[in-house]
Amino acid sequence: MKLISYLYKKEERVGIFYNEKIFDLQKAASSINLKLPSTMKKFLEGENGSMKLAKKTFEAIKKGKIKFSLKYKSVNLLSPVPHPTSLRDGYAFRQHVFTARRNRGVEMITEFDQYPVFYFGNHNAVFGPGNVKVEDDHLKGCDFELECAIVIGKKGKNIPSSKADEYIAGYMIMNDLSARVLQMEEMKLNLGPAKGKDFATTLGPWLVTPDELEQFKVETKFGNKYNLQMTAKHNGKQISSGNVNQMDWTFAEIIERAGYGVTLFPGDIIGSGTVGTGCYLELNGTWAIEAKEKGKEHKPIWLNDGDEIELEITGLGVLKNRIKKSKTNRSILAKKKI
Repeated sequence: MKLISYLYKKEERVGIFYNEKIFDLQKAASSINLKLPSTMKKFLEGENGSMKLAKKTFEAIKKGKIKFSLKYKSVNLLSPVPHPTSLRDGYAFRQHVFTARRNRGVEMITEFDQYPVFYFGNHNAVFGPGNVKVEDDHLKGCDFELECAIVIGKKGKNIPSSKADEYIAGYMIMNDLSARVLQMEEMKLNLGPAKGKDFATTLGPWLVTPDELEQFKVETKFGNKYNLQMTAKHNGKQISSGNVNQMDWTFAEIIERAGYGVTLFPGDIIGSGTVGTGCYLELNGTWAIEAKEKGKEHKPIWLNDGDEIELEITGLGVLKNRIKKSKTNRSILAKKKI
């Protein structure tokens, strides 16, 4: 089942995407005498009860018992979870970490293999497909990050990895947009990513429930992995390729770490971190080394005003965004304090 959030007549709604059509979840459920809320937030708060009713509604849709629907292209898609309760981003792909560190001339950090880490993003700055407005400083080293993300579907604390997959409501594509100049500037002070990352994270186009990915599932003693191909295109040209099954830390292990001593809530989002080759920060470093070996120079490539970035993951769809410069025209990059 593919769940979406969308605007219809300026009202936020939750729906099911099926056969290129959108079925309003609340109205569809009501037509078969089931009661479900109108928004994703309320739906997720209903935990397993809401999901069971949604699946019954979906079965009715597939059997043709529910006729009324909207054309997919007639609505404005939001992030599948427009108002997440929190946003965490992991660091699960060894290839990305190793290559990024190698490109900076530093050794692979041994702690990577000891525990999964994450940082908190801005859960109030999430967007779906479409245009993303950014400020001047965001266009200084504007980067994409090709990731998979999960949404927590039920409340829990101190969740062991052996049970953690049961807490996943669904999977979606995540683009952790990054302003690399701001990021590198502030991280010299040894705190985590903040202004370089807090302006936009895009998610979508829909939230895919685990049962739809059953054919791609690979069970491990540390939780499920999925054989899902990942690609990124910049203005139509493919620049990245990887697979969700290359995660060295499973989502179950990340959930176990994230939920240690704290409560995870329905609507919490957790990203995988960047797949190997899944951002220009990594790619530019690799290309620069290759160019130097040939006696040449590499001019870094970044996202510019008007550029389109397209992320695709098998089974999860395609997430397209276009970068748009705002009219603010103001900088916060470091200035000498006198």
